[in-house]
Amino acid sequence: MNEPTFRQIRYFVAVAREGQVSRAAKELNVSQSAVTTAIRQLEEIVGAPLFDRHAGGMGLTYEGTIFQDHARRVLSALDEAVRAPNLRRSEVEGALRLAMTYTVAGYYASPYLERFIRAFPKVTLQMVEAPREAIEDGLVSGRYDLALMLTSNIANQEGLLYETLLQSRRRLWVGAEHPLLEKPVVTLADVAQEPYVMLTVDEASNTAQRYWNHLRARPRIAFRTSSTEAVRSMVGAGMGVTILSDMVYRPWSLDGRRVDVITLADPIPTMNVGLAWAANVEHSAAVQAFCEFMHRG
Repeated sequence: MNEPTFRQIRYFVAVAREGQVSRAAKELNVSQSAVTTAIRQLEEIVGAPLFDRHAGGMGLTYEGTIFQDHARRVLSALDEAVRAPNLRRSEVEGALRLAMTYTVAGYYASPYLERFIRAFPKVTLQMVEAPREAIEDGLVSGRYDLALMLTSNIANQEGLLYETLLQSRRRLWVGAEHPLLEKPVVTLADVAQEPYVMLTVDEASNTAQRYWNHLRARPRIAFRTSSTEAVRSMVGAGMGVTILSDMVYRPWSLDGRRVDVITLADPIPTMNVGLAWAANVEHSAAVQAFCEFMHRG
């Protein structure tokens, strides 16, 4: 049996993230045929289809979702193996008081935190989850050294400095049999005709209002919830649609229902994740090490 190559795994992860071969090829700076061939070879090795092909692009199958989790770990381990000799020569020590918002803690931070703790065993990482307002106050007051948060939501533009590490595009989530999957172009006006499941956690409803304000139409909100998994289950069951970021997207709900995504024709702002800290505060060695680590991420 042939073994998957790192190139095939890297191409797979890119397609899973982008949802389209063309986007993945552009990101990887290779031809679309190279990506398509790598995916086909990988599926032959695995012995199962990893993607569902449809008019809107590529969606992970159940087997593809499982493979994606392992593929990400493989690439992270390889990256750490390359960087570990330099990182472990560091004698950085001390405490790092790190605050995180709910979405960042649940869908972004864990793999980075795990690798940072291994790379810098002498740094004591003190972590707390808090709402944006509390984090901003905590950074300014000195209660926290650093934050991993949604930088696109930051309100205190004068007292804080920040930098974005990830821009996660927002797309429309629909159930697997939804009629909008058959439309070549889908707009916010189309979405306004559908029952809408509104996520409220981390100010998601406030963010949504920003791009809906450009239209006369408004979403027909059928349900509001702070649970991303509740949104996923309701969309998968055909009870409504929603617009959320790729960072929190998973193709299957907890009850095993398929959730597909559609790229909207209207411009939708990305959800930005990054680091934030108080202005005019000198970073400790531990904070500097964490920032550098996240840049290399």
